[in-house]
Amino acid sequence: MSRRPNAIVLTTVMCLAQVGTLIDVFSFATLIKVFEAEWMLTKAQQGWISGIYFAGYVLAVPVLMAITDRVDARRVYMAGALIITAGATGFALLAEGFWSALALRAICGFGLASVYMPGLRVLVDRYSGANESRAIAFYTASWSLGAANSFLLTGLIEEAFSWHMAFYAGAGGAFFAFCLVALFLRPVPPQKPEHTTRLLDFRPVFRNRAVVGFIVSYAAHTWELLCYRAWLVAFLAFSLTQQDDPAVGWLAEPARIAMFTALTAMVASVIGNELANRFNRVRVITIVQCLSGIIACMVGFLGALPYALVVGLVMIHSFLIQSDSAPLTSGVVSVADQGRRGATLAMYNFIGWAGGFMGPVLVGIVLGAFGQESVTGWGAGFIVMGGVAFIGAATLRFCAGEYRQDP
Repeated sequence: MSRRPNAIVLTTVMCLAQVGTLIDVFSFATLIKVFEAEWMLTKAQQGWISGIYFAGYVLAVPVLMAITDRVDARRVYMAGALIITAGATGFALLAEGFWSALALRAICGFGLASVYMPGLRVLVDRYSGANESRAIAFYTASWSLGAANSFLLTGLIEEAFSWHMAFYAGAGGAFFAFCLVALFLRPVPPQKPEHTTRLLDFRPVFRNRAVVGFIVSYAAHTWELLCYRAWLVAFLAFSLTQQDDPAVGWLAEPARIAMFTALTAMVASVIGNELANRFNRVRVITIVQCLSGIIACMVGFLGALPYALVVGLVMIHSFLIQSDSAPLTSGVVSVADQGRRGATLAMYNFIGWAGGFMGPVLVGIVLGAFGQESVTGWGAGFIVMGGVAFIGAATLRFCAGEYRQDP
């Protein structure tokens, strides 16, 4: 096998591996009503368990991504896949309430930090040829496929067996990813920066104004996306309680709707990147984030509308949320200083995914304060969820308005 595999093989391997590592990612969110009943969890506790996963990610990603400027990201990735395997297995065996669930989800979040952006680094360090941004788009889009798979498999396995088996499936998916990367990809040393700095010295990253714009915009994107994923099933379950005529068929299963929205989001990510390649990247991202924020500030207050309309609204919202994902990631990779991709992606993810931790927790607190079974409560929760999109759009426009992409 050559040191640099065929671009199609490389992209396919990394996308399949990502889908495997993500089987576990939304397992708790999918089964949130099961755990609420079994463990008597409050909405705030549910938010903490959902959010701590991303706290583990946030705390780990700066160090792990900075390391990829010095060692092959493949090694980091393989270790992370094994951590997810252990964490998901531990949840299935040991989780029995709030505190044990909190600790075990944090471990899985640490594992995610070792595979998601390190996986992107594995891809770009080995990719040769044109259309690198398209390969990045497919990789980021496979996040949505993995999320859809997480919602679908978790719901089906829990229904057929138990929630314990659903988490065993997540462990198996991560181990599958480990095997794929170990078998198909060979080691590649990282490119060295022109000027060496200390491992965790990120000051050069923040001197790049365009990078700062993409980082803040990504933080807004991640806040909204992970709030949406963490609370979508619960919101749809609430909407069902507001209906005079209960939904039938697949519409009556919120987890399946969540899976379908994640699948459409995969398409949205690819389409968003193609639009960004054709038109001005910053303008496309800004428009998408503003539209997403507008929809978010409306949808929570509309939970009592006919259920089919509510489903349509959340699908539109999902499509918009994901449309800026690949354009943002391709953009920050393109403006990163040579030899500092790892450090740039470290800060991109550390600041970005901090929102993934804080957002779900804050939405849970707002729901508890305004009424978790009221339209007002969900309306306020969705404002918290999506209002940050306007901040992301404005910051990107201000910091990277002069950004010029390659033709």
